[in-house]
Amino acid sequence: MLEHTPIQSSGFSNIGPDEDRTGFCLRIRQPNYRGLRMSLVEGIKVVVDEIEYPAATNLYRLGERTYTFDELDAETQARWPVGTAIEVLVDKPGGLDVGVHLVEIEVLLRHPYFPPQFRPAPVHDRRHITIIR
Repeated sequence: MLEHTPIQSSGFSNIGPDEDRTGFCLRIRQPNYRGLRMSLVEGIKVVVDEIEYPAATNLYRLGERTYTFDELDAETQARWPVGTAIEVLVDKPGGLDVGVHLVEIEVLLRHPYFPPQFRPAPVHDRRHITIIR
């Protein structure tokens, strides 16, 4: 079950074995009122404890497929359905320290029916969540 806020507390974890962390994973609930193609996601910027991880450097996993930032724009078949979460994989050698972190996101969505001056539409969220391993 997904939480109401876009940032999900479940799934917030380091990537890799304890002695060789390569980064961390953050789950984001689909924030739009309907599903959308992955090509309409212009990236997700992550900020943890005031350190910014730009959208262009993150990887995005939806189901079994992982996308680079550049691959998002070309992906016209895969959809991010309402009621699902995407995993944002952030490169950070050593991972994050165990404990509570202030996490902020900016999801940029392109709505093709919005006039160009209103695209992309940003969705912001901010909350404290805990990483336990």
